Amino acid sequence: MRPEIIRLRRLLMLVATASLLFSLFVYFLYAANLLAFPYDYDQGEGFEVHDTVIFSRGELPYRDTEVYPFYASNYPPLFHVMAAPFVWFFGPAYWYGRLLGFIGSLASAAAISYAVYRDGQRQSWIALLAGLAFLASNFVYHIGPLYRQHTMMVTFETLAIVLLASAFPRRDRRGVALGLLLLICAGYTKQLAAISAAAAIIWMFLRAPRRAAAWTAAFVLLGGAIFLALNIASSGQWWLQAIVANVNDFMREQAFGLFILWFKLHGFLLAPAIMLLIYETYIERLSLYSIWFVATTLLGGIASGAWGAGDSYLVTSVAAICILSGIFFSRIVTHNLWLPRIFPIRNISAGAAIIIPLLYMGYARATLKMPTDGNFQPIARILGIEANVREEFYDSATFDVGGYAHIGYFLTPADRAAGDKIVELILATDKPVLSEEAGFAMAAGRDIVTNPTQLRNLHLAGQFKGEQLIKMIEQQEFGLVILRALFYPPPVLEALDQFYEHQESVRMNDFDYLILRPKIAEDP
Repeated sequence: MRPEIIRLRRLLMLVATASLLFSLFVYFLYAANLLAFPYDYDQGEGFEVHDTVIFSRGELPYRDTEVYPFYASNYPPLFHVMAAPFVWFFGPAYWYGRLLGFIGSLASAAAISYAVYRDGQRQSWIALLAGLAFLASNFVYHIGPLYRQHTMMVTFETLAIVLLASAFPRRDRRGVALGLLLLICAGYTKQLAAISAAAAIIWMFLRAPRRAAAWTAAFVLLGGAIFLALNIASSGQWWLQAIVANVNDFMREQAFGLFILWFKLHGFLLAPAIMLLIYETYIERLSLYSIWFVATTLLGGIASGAWGAGDSYLVTSVAAICILSGIFFSRIVTHNLWLPRIFPIRNISAGAAIIIPLLYMGYARATLKMPTDGNFQPIARILGIEANVREEFYDSATFDVGGYAHIGYFLTPADRAAGDKIVELILATDKPVLSEEAGFAMAAGRDIVTNPTQLRNLHLAGQFKGEQLIKMIEQQEFGLVILRALFYPPPVLEALDQFYEHQESVRMNDFDYLILRPKIAEDP
């Protein structure tokens, strides 16, 4: 390669690295901002905290929702078990679960970089860019620092796939065992990991059917034993709450919109990832990464259209894209692709040395999100962007696609003051409080009553009558009702409309929290 091309490549690689490091810097600021916020940022985080509190007491959150406090969780236990020791020292809080998720996203990025370095001819610079690209994705940025189990599921999945891709062909029994154990951990972090498990098993059967059958049997036995133990320990509530109640309505428009958004954001790396997939299909053997990519894109994308799902369901496919594109780039620059003689591989490699950093630079621009005020204002002016999702924040994805969570912007002291005000309203009543978010009642030291989305799902599945809850509403036993998105089942909402009235609203995190109080009976 000519010296001038080498110098140009280095310059472009530095610019690409700086662009993705800027995204990482914004991500760190976003995480720090959320760690300091004591209330729900994404709807339902407070219920995750409450699940953790229940596990910290040595109990299970898979319970009968027909009796007070009408609460049950629909998530597997592992993430909450990991966070439970923090409760013993710090009590109920959001910061440690958010910190675990953030660290998990960094671990996923490190695993991606390692996979690209190991399987891509030890190209350290490209490996670094591949890991940074994962963290730059709008989808990853969204959920990374949340008190959610999804990020940790992706971490376990990525670690498992990277380990199995090397261990299974080498007949490394310990490596395969650990990889499958990590997939079980992913599944008991969130059920969606079944897609990655299926991809890994299919790939193993394509490579060595007899060995794959033995490992799959062990995998199913261990996973099934844990499932059975949870179901017995919860008197059957695990099956009802975590499986039956997780079948939601499918919204075709949401799934289609998220697919389009996924392509727009990640297209610069998606194209080379697909090129490696095609190359493996026709010239080499399909790698685990390729099968993982196809499975998580198609099935994860379809699942993203379910009610309550969203862009987070495509995060695993982003990890696969970053690995495949990184390996493809690495193999091009090291002449490690077989091509017919009509293709001048060295000329292609020289061109790729320039194109690769340009693709990462394009990707950094396509996934850009940042504040537009304060110290960021000059940068926003240079980039020619203006706030488009909230005052003083820009997100290249916008909030126009259904299922793309309305989060990512930084919180302000006004948001904190609004949450404090709601807590003060709770403290002003000595009765139980019915709230669509648990953080307010938790801060006030009150019972966490119901999980609205869980009750809705159970109602749709024909598994929730709600007689006792509706009776308490009719008798106006709740001193305060706090609504944000009207997630309760229709019979509960109808009872609330009949016996409670909206008296004020508190705006927090760009959402209006409706404060309802009991209606005063009119004199006859």
